[in-house]
Amino acid sequence: MHAIRVEEHGGPEVLKYQEIPTPQPQAGEVLVKIAATGVNFIDIYYRLGQYPVQLPYTPGNEASGIVEAVGEGVTEFKPGDQVAHCDKMGSYAEYQVVPANKLVPVPEGIDLKQAAAGMLQGITAHYLSHSTYPIQSGETILIHAGAGGVGQLLIQMAKMRGATVITTVSTEEKAALARQAGADHVINYAETDFEEEVIRLTGGEKLPVVYDSVGNTTFEKSLNCLRPRGYMVLYGASSGPVPPFDPQILNRKGSLYLTRPTMGHYIATREELLQRSGDVFNWVLSGKLKLKYDHTYPLSEAAQAHRDLKARATTGKVLLIP
Repeated sequence: MHAIRVEEHGGPEVLKYQEIPTPQPQAGEVLVKIAATGVNFIDIYYRLGQYPVQLPYTPGNEASGIVEAVGEGVTEFKPGDQVAHCDKMGSYAEYQVVPANKLVPVPEGIDLKQAAAGMLQGITAHYLSHSTYPIQSGETILIHAGAGGVGQLLIQMAKMRGATVITTVSTEEKAALARQAGADHVINYAETDFEEEVIRLTGGEKLPVVYDSVGNTTFEKSLNCLRPRGYMVLYGASSGPVPPFDPQILNRKGSLYLTRPTMGHYIATREELLQRSGDVFNWVLSGKLKLKYDHTYPLSEAAQAHRDLKARATTGKVLLIP
């Protein structure tokens, strides 16, 4: 089979398209013939060495596909089943072995591109809006990068929960996508200071929560947008990591809360994984949740997908197709 292999940390050029042996499932495992693989910012962090990973490795933590074979003891899945996952590295490949307890069934009516587009980012938006900070009806919130994959889904889920949504984008094209997702106020931060605009929109009341996946360039002003005891939910760093800072800043700005959630802690049990993925798929089937995956690349062009994602040249979900 073909797969992307990384033998050293570095730029997109370290993503090598190679032929390697097809893995075989052991006890409790499932061999999946991959139909679509999700590309995420965490893949870039691993590639750069910002997150620990043993070299060499095959990137990717998210995919959908068809069950090819099952290992001993697997009873929940059988060959031919549609499945998806978002918590097992090695999905930049034509086939992947995945523990059965990390797979979820893909319901009839959901195609496999939708499944790959909805898993990691859909579950992320779910736990951010329902658990990390459970959004309440009537609240006004700020979501950065509203045209991104998580951003568009988070806007839609926030609107389901009755919030007024302010979001930031960098271009007018992205502003249109954020509005389509349901954002009430869209700030082009290339033209307008988002902190000043948030304070204006809220009449100086500020916000109970900011969802920030951008990091370095937005962090300080995001804190300034929060009311006393507000929540800063930092879930990414597309502009680079936040520099070290004195926690007393949180005190001075209003006894603020800062959290850096990661998905693994929100799907720690199989019940939680099935509940969150089930909600996402059911909302897609009912039309409540719209998935965008306009940017697809052949598996062999994974390096270009990384370049475009890092340059913020994509909107919605980025997929690799083996």
